[in-house]
Amino acid sequence: MIKVQDFEAVIFDMDGVLIDSEPLWKIAMEEAFHSVGCMITKKDFQKTVGLRIDEVVEYWHKHSGWKDLSVKEVEDLIIQKMVRLIKENGDPLVGVLDTISFLKSQGLKVGLATSSYNILIDTVLDALGIRDAFDVVNSAEDEEFGKPHPAVYLTVANKLKVDPIKCLVIEDSLNGVIAGMAAKMNVVCIPEKTHNPERKLQLAHYLFEDMALFLEHIKSNS
Repeated sequence: MIKVQDFEAVIFDMDGVLIDSEPLWKIAMEEAFHSVGCMITKKDFQKTVGLRIDEVVEYWHKHSGWKDLSVKEVEDLIIQKMVRLIKENGDPLVGVLDTISFLKSQGLKVGLATSSYNILIDTVLDALGIRDAFDVVNSAEDEEFGKPHPAVYLTVANKLKVDPIKCLVIEDSLNGVIAGMAAKMNVVCIPEKTHNPERKLQLAHYLFEDMALFLEHIKSNS
């Protein structure tokens, strides 16, 4: 049972939690990788869910390799494609806006801790109209290590001036769940629907099918 009064802050992941961006990532990466002859499939992307985009590109360059463009150029190409796709197709996931509104009405601080780059964070927040909803926003781009390292979450807690054990994390991926738990935070996992089911996601303290059910739960226990 989750009682919001037991927490001082809720920290959201972004991709697959706030916005249904995972299908867009797969399109952008598939197009970019195929353009340099790296013929990976959408199924292959399960291996890198939750990593920073630079880590994803490095991973596939190491395993597949290409010569026409540098790793950085492929990374930039993916980001350019994502900005366009988010502007054209970005929608909040069911229950997200109502959940944020409810949490703020209960006096909780709200943070964002994501593996996405700052340019994509800005694009998503503007597309969803929720830029002012977050007290602190932090990208793993600004950290030495990305998820599953806890740094991105610990930085948000520090900036919010909240003890990590008083933070509730909302994640969708295994790397994110591990990061939140390593930060000594309570973790809610709402698996992104295009992910293959993973038993390891049950490592999270709480598991919900979608954000609307999470909201229903915390409302009924507040």
